[in-house]
Amino acid sequence: MIQLGLRHDAAMNTSLEIEFVSDVACPWCAIGLSALGIALQRLAPDLTAQVRFGPFELNPDMGPQGQDLGEHLTQKYGSTPEQQAEIRATIRARGAAVGFDFHPDGRGRISNTFDAHRLLHWAGVVAPDRQWALKLALLKACHGAQQPMNDANVLVQCAQAAGLDAAQAQQVLADGTYSEAVRAQEAHYLRLGIHSVPATIVNGRHLISGGQPPEAFEQALRQIAQAT
Repeated sequence: MIQLGLRHDAAMNTSLEIEFVSDVACPWCAIGLSALGIALQRLAPDLTAQVRFGPFELNPDMGPQGQDLGEHLTQKYGSTPEQQAEIRATIRARGAAVGFDFHPDGRGRISNTFDAHRLLHWAGVVAPDRQWALKLALLKACHGAQQPMNDANVLVQCAQAAGLDAAQAQQVLADGTYSEAVRAQEAHYLRLGIHSVPATIVNGRHLISGGQPPEAFEQALRQIAQAT
C-alpha cells in the first residue's frame, strides 16, 4: 500500500481506497500501475489514495520450470510469432509513454508467480508503505530484466531494493508464510468476477479495467471522487 498526494486540510481533500489487482507476469499490469501512479500525482494534493495490491495469477498451474513465453502464448491464445511481435512493439511503446522500460527482446520465459504474491502480501502486512515499491521492483525484474519470478534470490533482491528486510523476505519465502491468505484473496477476486488484469477497484465498488493511460485513470478517479 502507498499513500500519495497527502494533504492535511480535510475540507479540501478526498481520499480513495484503491485495490490494484494484478499479476507480476502481466505486462499490461506494469503499464497500468505506472499510469495509475502518474494519474495520482496529477490529482494531488486535492485527492489522496490508499493503494494496496491484490493477487491474481494468470497461470496458477505453471510448473517450476516455467515455459518459453512465445510457446506459452501460442498454446494459450493461439497467437502467431508475427502477432506476438506486433503486441510486444505495442507494449514497449505503451510502457515508454508512462516511463516503464520493457526488455528490448520481450520474449524470455514465463514462470509461476505465487511466491511473488506471498512476498507482496508480507510487505502489505509489515510495511504497507513499501508495497508499491516492491510491486514495481518485481515488475521491473520480470519485464525489464526478464528474471524468473519463482527464483527466491530474485525475489529477495526485489524486496531489498524496495527497502524491505532481506532476511525476513527470505524466511517468508522459505516457510510458505501467507500461502493461505493469498489463496483466499485470489478466490475473493474471482468471486467478484475478475478474470483479467489489471483490475483497479476503487472504494470497493468501482472497477477500472485494463492498463489504461494516465488520462483515463485521472478522469475516472476524479469522477469517483466527485461522486463521493
